[in-house]
Amino acid sequence: MAGRPREFDRTKALHDAMLLFWERGYEGTSVGDLSEALDIGKPSLYAAFGNKENLFLEALQLYEDRYGCFSPDALNEAPTARIAFAETLRRNAESQLNPDTPPGCFIVLAATVGTPQNAEVRAHLTRRRQATRDHLAARLARGIADGDVPASADPQAIATFYATVINGLAIEARDGAQQADLDRIVTGALAAWDSLVGA
Repeated sequence: MAGRPREFDRTKALHDAMLLFWERGYEGTSVGDLSEALDIGKPSLYAAFGNKENLFLEALQLYEDRYGCFSPDALNEAPTARIAFAETLRRNAESQLNPDTPPGCFIVLAATVGTPQNAEVRAHLTRRRQATRDHLAARLARGIADGDVPASADPQAIATFYATVINGLAIEARDGAQQADLDRIVTGALAAWDSLVGA
């Protein structure tokens, strides 16, 4: 008599898929790769997640919920904009080299270039990265309103600079940078604060 079929653990499968996408990127991960990593047949994979793009988007959401390199809540809880940016950059640098996950940030690394048919996946990630910049700009605007950032400061320009630093940390981490290297980048970026805000 045949044994009972092994139960499919969707939560574990999604986590494994997230790690694979994080390591190889969207286009570098085939359905065959996913089927092998998740130890399920392609029909079961499609039944559970719909298609590769849907699985990727679910994996991306899991990443943001569990490992995300950026926290709008933490940004908003800090008493001043400068403290908020300092804590955000330091936390981001620390998160890039978690020994239990691939180095770098999923959102930055997973799909910046690729074929035309995957343009919507890239656009989705672009929107996520732009959301980080928008959160930074909003925190600067609040700093102006609170009086801890000069009224002459340009929130969009400053936010773009620091968002670029955040994106760069992910690339440096993937390229083999050590924690001390990332920390030095953050220290340099924070040293530019007074000049950027016009203090």
